[in-house]
Amino acid sequence: MMQAAHPSQALFQGEKVLPSLPVCEHYAGDEKRILKAFELQAQVGPVFDVTCDCEDGAPVGREREHAETVARMLASAANRFARAGVRVHGFDHAAWQQDLDIVIGGAGDRLAYITIPKPASAAQASAMIEYTQHCTERSGLTRPIPVHVLIETQGALREIWQIATLPGVETLDFGLLDFVSDHHGAIPSSAMRSPGQFEHKLVVRAKAEIAAAALANALVPSHNICLELNDTDVVAQDARRARDEFGFLRMYSIHPRQIQPIVDAMKPALDEVGRASEILLQAQRANWGPIRYGNDMHDRASYRYFWQVLRNAKACAVPITADAERAFFN
Repeated sequence: MMQAAHPSQALFQGEKVLPSLPVCEHYAGDEKRILKAFELQAQVGPVFDVTCDCEDGAPVGREREHAETVARMLASAANRFARAGVRVHGFDHAAWQQDLDIVIGGAGDRLAYITIPKPASAAQASAMIEYTQHCTERSGLTRPIPVHVLIETQGALREIWQIATLPGVETLDFGLLDFVSDHHGAIPSSAMRSPGQFEHKLVVRAKAEIAAAALANALVPSHNICLELNDTDVVAQDARRARDEFGFLRMYSIHPRQIQPIVDAMKPALDEVGRASEILLQAQRANWGPIRYGNDMHDRASYRYFWQVLRNAKACAVPITADAERAFFN
C-alpha cells in the first residue's frame, strides 16, 4: 500500500516555505540575563528564542570581551535547544565584523541566527550577510546561519522588497523605537507605545510594508517590543493586534514576564488546531484531493493554511491530536 504523502511534499511544489519559528524572541544583554533566559527556556521548552545582544548589551570599549562571553554561553550546555541567536553591531559600528568573527568562530554550530540591525540600505544589509557567509565558510560549518534583518531606518524601509530577497534572510524585524527616532521628531513619542503605534500613519505604513514584504518572500515578520513591563495584559494586547491586524508572526520580549503573554497571544487557538488536524487528516486520506468538511469544501489552497496552523502549533507547544502527531510530525 502506498504511503500517504506528507503535507510538505503534497502541498508545496518547488515553492519556498515559511520557516517554522517560535513566536517569541527574548532579548538578553548580559551574562546574568542570558543565563536566566536559558534557564527559563529549559523549563518551558523552546517556545521562545533567546537573542544575545552584542549591540546594546555590550559596554562601550568592551565589545570584544562581550562577544567572547556571548560565544562562550552559546557554546555551553546552558544553550540546551540551540535556539539562541545574536544581534551584532550595525554596519556603521567598527565592531560588527569582530562580533561575527568571534561569535561564529566560537559557537557557530550552536547559533540559530544572526540579527543585523540598522541597515540604511539593501547594500549595507547585503554586505553584512556576505561577511556572515564568509565567517560561516571559514569556520567549516556545513549549514548556513539564517539572518534576521532589523528594519529601523527610513532607508531600509524604502528598500524593504530588495532586502527581503537577499540570500539567507529568515525574518524581517521591525525596530519601532529607532524608526520613530529616525524621523527627526516628526513622529511623536506616543507612537512608541499603544495605542499610538497602531494608529500613527507612518508607523502603520511601515508595519504593513514590512509584513507584506516578508510574507510575499516566505519570511517571518517579527513585531517590535512592548515598553510595558508590568501589565501583561498590555503586552498580550499588543501581540494580538500585531498578529491579527498586521500579520506579524513573531514578537520581541525585553523582560521575562513578557514571554508567556506574547506566546499565548500569538499561538493558534486550540479549536483552530483541532480543526486543522481533522481537515488535514481527511485530506491526506483523500490523497490531497478536494474534501467536504462539515458544510465547507476544502482543497490544496486551504490545506496550505491549515498546515501552517499545525506547524505554528507545534512550535508553540499547543497540543496536537495523537493521530495528527503520528501522521505529520513523526
